[in-house]
Amino acid sequence: MERRSLGEMAFVRVNEPRENAFSLALPEGWQLEGGIVRENLAREAVSAQSIAAKVDLAVKRDTEGSVMLRWCPEILYCDLRYSPGGGIGLFPQGSNYMGMLVWPAMSAEDFATQMLFPWAHPQASDVRVEAREAQPQWIDDYRQGVAARGLLTNLQYDAACVTLSYREANTRYREKVYVLLEAMFPLGVGTWSNKSSLCLRAPETEFAAWEPVLSYVRDSGQPNHAWQASEIVTQEILSQSFLDAQQAAQWRAQRQLQVQRELQRAAEQILEHKRRVHAEIRNDQYLTLTSQEEYLNPITRRIDMGSNQWRYRWVTDSGQEFYTNEEFLNPNDRRVLGRYD
Repeated sequence: MERRSLGEMAFVRVNEPRENAFSLALPEGWQLEGGIVRENLAREAVSAQSIAAKVDLAVKRDTEGSVMLRWCPEILYCDLRYSPGGGIGLFPQGSNYMGMLVWPAMSAEDFATQMLFPWAHPQASDVRVEAREAQPQWIDDYRQGVAARGLLTNLQYDAACVTLSYREANTRYREKVYVLLEAMFPLGVGTWSNKSSLCLRAPETEFAAWEPVLSYVRDSGQPNHAWQASEIVTQEILSQSFLDAQQAAQWRAQRQLQVQRELQRAAEQILEHKRRVHAEIRNDQYLTLTSQEEYLNPITRRIDMGSNQWRYRWVTDSGQEFYTNEEFLNPNDRRVLGRYD
């Protein structure tokens, strides 16, 4: 369809293409790409990442997205510094913890420039940050919406808009990246996420003219309440499944540690037994080489060393020894040695 000038814009209402979750007013002839994104629960176990539906949706003037508005999916991260006993040291940065990416929390501005923009535009070059602006009103509006749904409002929030310019496919663009972060740190939980994030872009020389149009599209969303109700119930079910899986994983980790300690203790006992056996073998070899034998002293209950050339050994308090092969020969009989000590 032939493009209209900015002086006369016609809008049509279009439904989110994958699940009819909401509708948007799009300039006539523009394209929708993407939509609701879900984890494949038939293939993956329920995790924190798979509970809620995510939105990865682009509104584009053309195939190249020369003028574009994009909603970016929410990703759950975990900063284990805020999760007591969460496993600091066991889960390094970038690893997976209960389905979440282990990553230290950051400000909304840093998230926009260090995480979101590189993900959205991996081919961008000559990137320049032109402006940074906090968005306290966005936080207030979001808290009000959360409170209206009866959800927790005492979480930690940060919101910002970062304006960047960059080159991509031989075109110089200007882009505004909006990010609202939510963290559960006040609850003693290390989970944080980009609860809402979107990008508005146009060629650098045209951005000022297109920004009002993109902003209108952004604010034109109308929810499908039937879809919302279904999503809330689905999240409740998956949340319970995740909690069950989390408790099972915690029990498994504790049991695994217990079994590991038991195996380690058994291994140490086996090793100690081997040490004793080897020591006994070495001791027997030493006794054989030196023609000695170990005798249990019935008085002191200690092991005495003596010659192995006879079967029986007698010893006095002063250390004098008597050896014999006769089982019933008693050296205390005066007829044997003439003494009884």
